[in-house]
Amino acid sequence: MKKIAIVYNPESGRHDNSKFIRYVSNIMEKFNYNDMYCPTKKKNDATEIIKHLPDDLDLVLVAGGDGTLNESLNGDCQREKKLPLAYIPFGTTNDVGRMYGFTKNYIKDLKMLFNGVFKNIDVCHINSKAFVYVACTGNYMNISYDTPRRLKKKYGKMAYAIYGMKELSKKINTYDLKYKVNGIEKEGKYSFIFITNTSRIAGVNGIYNDIKLDDNMFEVVLCKATTKKEILHIMYLVKTKNLEDIKEIEYYKTDHLEIDFKNEIPIWCLDGERYEKKEYKYIFSIDKSITMLMPKKNIDKLFEEK
Repeated sequence: MKKIAIVYNPESGRHDNSKFIRYVSNIMEKFNYNDMYCPTKKKNDATEIIKHLPDDLDLVLVAGGDGTLNESLNGDCQREKKLPLAYIPFGTTNDVGRMYGFTKNYIKDLKMLFNGVFKNIDVCHINSKAFVYVACTGNYMNISYDTPRRLKKKYGKMAYAIYGMKELSKKINTYDLKYKVNGIEKEGKYSFIFITNTSRIAGVNGIYNDIKLDDNMFEVVLCKATTKKEILHIMYLVKTKNLEDIKEIEYYKTDHLEIDFKNEIPIWCLDGERYEKKEYKYIFSIDKSITMLMPKKNIDKLFEEK
């Protein structure tokens, strides 16, 4: 039989863990997998669990939110022998899961997944830390990781809006920085920075056109908005224009970015979680060593290699 480890976050979303485990066991038996279960208990558990899994596993199934997937990828990136990963979204927003083509029904999702295909994916790095789909800093970015879990359990995605109301009263800060990308060097004061490899952020689809997860590229957006009115105007433009056509932002596609902050060190949000390490210089790059089992639903949209 093939061997699989199921790394799952019991605190993600609002599902029934015991029911999920029973159903996964039935699916694993059908697909001839000998399964072992590894629940996470605290932050970064998934990283440590995957770092120390045996080399002879055929697959690691990660069940949780975007943050759990982030931790799992970091654990795999730190292994000498990488393990193939698979993902079932259990979080509140599940941006990555929706991009991959998953639904809100994990029974349907598991069937899609195990009838899927293995794909080599681009994994972005901020210095030595991997992230799946977004690294961002600036005003209001803390809403993602500061919203209390009790609110997310009770209200789902609405919890972010409820908690975010008090954040809107705060003034807009800017970061004085310089950056290098695609042979271009610029400096200035910016209020928002997004480095992404996704077609969906914070539940909003279609922000970027023609995103590929195997093109060795990520997207960069820098914004200088200093008032709430400017932010709302740019949000409207993002929904109505291509990013490269919006003069209020600076937009790039690249495989390498360097940012130097002159004074204040930013707090980054990585895949919805706070990045604890603070530095003045950040280098963004691509790692191509990770393989994932993907449902076939959005393969043609998301990959160049068919």
